[in-house]
Amino acid sequence: MTYDHLGRTGLKVSKLGLGTMNFGWVTDASTSLDLLDRAVEEGINFVDTADAYGGPQSPDMEQGYGLSEEIIGRWLAQGGGRRDRIVLATKLYQPMGTGPNDRHLSAYKIRKAAEDSLQRLGTDHIDLYQMHHVDRSTPWDEIWQAMEQLVREGKVTYIGSSNFAGWHVATAQQEAGKRHFLGLVSEQSLYNLTARTVELELLPALRHYGIGLIPWSPLGGGLLGGALQKADSGRRSSPDFLAAVERHRSQLERYEALCADLGERPADVALAWLLHNPAVATTIVGPRTPEQLHQTLRAPHLNLSAETLRELDEIWPGPGGEAPEAYAW
Repeated sequence: MTYDHLGRTGLKVSKLGLGTMNFGWVTDASTSLDLLDRAVEEGINFVDTADAYGGPQSPDMEQGYGLSEEIIGRWLAQGGGRRDRIVLATKLYQPMGTGPNDRHLSAYKIRKAAEDSLQRLGTDHIDLYQMHHVDRSTPWDEIWQAMEQLVREGKVTYIGSSNFAGWHVATAQQEAGKRHFLGLVSEQSLYNLTARTVELELLPALRHYGIGLIPWSPLGGGLLGGALQKADSGRRSSPDFLAAVERHRSQLERYEALCADLGERPADVALAWLLHNPAVATTIVGPRTPEQLHQTLRAPHLNLSAETLRELDEIWPGPGGEAPEAYAW
């Protein structure tokens, strides 16, 4: 495994991070524990979860959400230095109850969400606490004051964001700077060969402020993982997925032919393309089995030539560069 700094910090994270959204939902608890063991054995030190992960929200809010954190907590409770071997990241924002203050980013919600996550995880600190979405109704002074308190208390070390626009990142950092606070160190966003909108304004903002990008859905919901291969079960047999394959069939044919010429798995090429971008600190992979996890380990060591990168740009064109040159002069 290879490692890189998380944005401008001194913290190093593995270039592949273990995403745990499937824990307790698609992947049962026993397999989830095996995945965590295998990830650490393979050198993966970045484990990403969220308070809302664990399955569909039940009507009474008593089941589903929180299961991923609880499973990770069970794994950490086994001891053996597990907690010190990982950079533990979780998130808040989504509803965890039916009350009016059970969602978003008020100081009330931030305090309660952090305490609840720490209890489920069975740890005394969160290494990277990420805002799962921007909250347009809560002022940044309130958000940063609450986050600063968690940092002072040693319950949180770094703060990150997810699904922010470029101007949200800029605003957050300007307000943090006024408070002499480190502010954001990472942004977790949708980014893959099929979804390159972040190149327009978000990536330039992250580069300017020294914030590391953590792409989610690096395989485009499975499209970049060999979608044209015959599949008659699971996600690849769903009507939505099959419709997406038909929309992108011509591109997928060119893409998978290129991967075949390279002698590489389509999934590895997609991951390697992301990791070639210096803005990317780590990318989230969400394997359902230890075997699937093992298959991804080729990507950090796969070097794509300049010619291959150009061909990928031709197959999957981005927005045309950074703003404003992408649409102006």
